[in-house]
Amino acid sequence: MGTDRGRLLRRAGQAAAVTGAVGAAGLFYASVIERNWFRLRRYELPLLPPGSPRLRILHLSDAHLTPGRRMLIDWIRRLAEYEPDLVVNTGDSLAHPDAVGPFIDALGPLLEKPGAFVYGSNDMFSPQLKNPARYLWRTSKSDYKKRRHPDLPWRELGAAMSDAGWLDLNNRKGHLKAGSLEVALAGVHDSHIKLDRYEKVAGPADPTADLRLGVMHSPEPANLDRFAADGYQLLLAGHTHGGQLCLPFYGTLVTNSGIDRKRAWGLHEYAGAWLHVSGGLGTSPYAPVRFCCRPEASLLDLVAA
Repeated sequence: MGTDRGRLLRRAGQAAAVTGAVGAAGLFYASVIERNWFRLRRYELPLLPPGSPRLRILHLSDAHLTPGRRMLIDWIRRLAEYEPDLVVNTGDSLAHPDAVGPFIDALGPLLEKPGAFVYGSNDMFSPQLKNPARYLWRTSKSDYKKRRHPDLPWRELGAAMSDAGWLDLNNRKGHLKAGSLEVALAGVHDSHIKLDRYEKVAGPADPTADLRLGVMHSPEPANLDRFAADGYQLLLAGHTHGGQLCLPFYGTLVTNSGIDRKRAWGLHEYAGAWLHVSGGLGTSPYAPVRFCCRPEASLLDLVAA
């Protein structure tokens, strides 16, 4: 009996060692390799009037930048090589009080292009340590109920992009010229912290524009429905991180928003419009892992219908 018991204990110890090694390897992969394994997704959509030239939109979101993330900063800068006609940033650019300068440095030559932006909650409120497993049964909306005063330099972030000529679309409308095309845009502030005011941009989108874009941080169906009903052809959002931790053959576990799992990232039809949700470029510094959900930016090539 003693020999059998000893054998069982040795086997249990070996199994625990193997499990620990697999867990350590998985954590290393998720935090060191995949988190820095950036990719550029590419799509083509026939949305423009007949005879129009191609319009290339670069969609950036959820950098959650801290000053030391040099690989991410350099990768974003290199996106200018793809020569987008329009850049849209759907928020959560910051994760540190000193990150405005590094983020503007990351945008670099992209700021010379026509652009537009909205804020996410993490442009205003610094990240906090919390149990990531709670996203399985609730969103992070309640985390902001007691945080009344933003502690990140969101005004400086917005001023830097606005000074470069980018449109501030936080509960605002606007027009810009991208190449030879006229683009009508409307956006809302982050619904995740209840700062969205769709009534300020409500009404039919400009029918004379070559393209009509709706921009938001979190892809909440209530706002998506309104944008689509008002005639915006392409809706851009971020926030979900594509789930951040996904399972092979299953995909996204949670979206931290009202959007369904199948549309947590990528390009999908939505209520007669097209919806693109970016899987995002970064993570919270308190949850610096990605699994089966590489960080990303997207190029959307719009062509004549």
